[in-house]
Amino acid sequence: MESKNIKQTVEEKAAALLDPIVANEGLELLDVEYVREREGWVLRLFIDKPGGRVGLDECSQVSRAVDPVLDVEDFIPQEYNLEVSSPGVNRPLKKPAHFERVKGQKVKVKTFGPLGDPPRKNFSGTLIGVAADAISVDVEGGGAFIIPFKDIAKAHLEFEF
Repeated sequence: MESKNIKQTVEEKAAALLDPIVANEGLELLDVEYVREREGWVLRLFIDKPGGRVGLDECSQVSRAVDPVLDVEDFIPQEYNLEVSSPGVNRPLKKPAHFERVKGQKVKVKTFGPLGDPPRKNFSGTLIGVAADAISVDVEGGGAFIIPFKDIAKAHLEFEF
């Protein structure tokens, strides 16, 4: 349980600290991940820009901008590697604005606990609505489900090939 708390604390602190710095570079901080991988701990920042298509230049630019701040703040207890990445085709959805941008597209949402009737934790379907406190997902063969933001554990755009 300890590492989950460290992971959450690091992700929240990094997001709060780095969001304005990334915004100052003309980009958006979509998500922060602090994960243990085979080669050690990784602090991964997912960035985006208006119109999408983040490239290597933007990733390097953000890395150079946030690196000194992370060194000065020094709030991450373990040795780690910093990675800055584009969100890719299955971009994470965190904020209401992220959901608003992909309304009408296919999304995959996982909730902390079962919701709806019959109860389920995984919802895959078309995002049909975004309100201040919830989203509506039309699940094929299951109808529309209203999912409160507070219940969303993870959500991402589901790229269709």
